[in-house]
Amino acid sequence: MIEKPMEKPKKRVLFVCLGNACRSQMAEGFARAYGSDAMIPASAGVSPATALAPDTIRAMLEKNIDLRQHFPKSIRHLGRVQWDVVVNMSETFVSEDTGLRLVEWEVPDPVWMEYEDHCKVRDVIERNVMNLILELRQERKMTQFKGQGSGRVEL
Repeated sequence: MIEKPMEKPKKRVLFVCLGNACRSQMAEGFARAYGSDAMIPASAGVSPATALAPDTIRAMLEKNIDLRQHFPKSIRHLGRVQWDVVVNMSETFVSEDTGLRLVEWEVPDPVWMEYEDHCKVRDVIERNVMNLILELRQERKMTQFKGQGSGRVEL
């Protein structure tokens, strides 16, 4: 009988940036599109904007990811969700005393950048998200149990 390997549950991942109008929204979009098998993503802002940046929506549409229904929200807006991983792109301090895993990504805020530079930031975020997805997929895999065998040791 071949046993399927057991997998750990998906990680709850929160992407945080300053306004939740560009970086964290892009990261959440990539995470939902590429990594829904490994994580449950969300995004929030330290000081949420009133709307997503139009260039963010446009840049993500180029990658076939539609953020037009997304909106900026604060961490408080997400309620009492227990996060496994917080990815901080806010350029501000996020408390490390919460007991969760904190990942810092130094990604410039593209909100006032030219469109081409906005797309460069998008591509950096996409690579970072893909690396995180691969890491989380690896963590989810557990060693397959192969039975106890005969108990004999042959030298």
